[in-house]
Amino acid sequence: MCLVAISWKVNPQYPLLISANRDEFFHRPTASLHQWDSRIYAGKDLKSGGTWLGFHPNGKWALVTNYRDFTQSHQAEISRGKLVTDFLENEIDPQDYLEKIVAAQEKYDGFNLLVSDGDSLFYFSNYEGDPRELSPGIHGLSNGLLNDPWPKTDLAKTQLEQLQPENPSAIQLLEILKSRETYPLELLPKTGAPPKMEIQLSAQMIRIAPDYGTVSASAVLRDKNGKTQFKERSFDWNYRSFRDTSISFQP
Repeated sequence: MCLVAISWKVNPQYPLLISANRDEFFHRPTASLHQWDSRIYAGKDLKSGGTWLGFHPNGKWALVTNYRDFTQSHQAEISRGKLVTDFLENEIDPQDYLEKIVAAQEKYDGFNLLVSDGDSLFYFSNYEGDPRELSPGIHGLSNGLLNDPWPKTDLAKTQLEQLQPENPSAIQLLEILKSRETYPLELLPKTGAPPKMEIQLSAQMIRIAPDYGTVSASAVLRDKNGKTQFKERSFDWNYRSFRDTSISFQP
């Protein structure tokens, strides 16, 4: 997951709204959204076994993005996708879980992690200090820290905010975060990426030869009664959608 906009306890009808893009190599083996044997709902990274965004029928959910820092390189002991599955597949509350992750944070490459029990929402990055609980609001996350003012992240928050006066649909949430506009280098963070790549990565919808880009998008709506709609859309290299998967569930 590389770009996320979240509306947390803002819309009275839908306390949770998520629109998100996953950027990855197109050749990386992936299973689309489904219910796992462990009961969680998520897509699956078939290489490392984790996921980027997942929900449990009991109301818990979590997501992870990579923290982009090309100045650092090391071989991580644990895949970042396990940060999501380990929370969802175990009976542990968000604060206790994040205390465990703080102690083990060096075992992972740079990450941003959001974990929720359905009532509270917490954030932790191994590039920031302590875990913290998030207040209600519209939050944006890419490959920097939460709410860092990257152009595409600020745009994502604005796009989601513009849907608030109405009751959005999953289709509407899938149709935002799709700008292909790139930004000049002086407006972009310094992540250690080569300048040309930094500019290419500044778009919401990414394509970088030979085969890296936005491979899928996700939309989540959870209403005030806890019913959750989870929709995933996959893309090909030419930005065309070729598969939609939808799941609805209620605690």
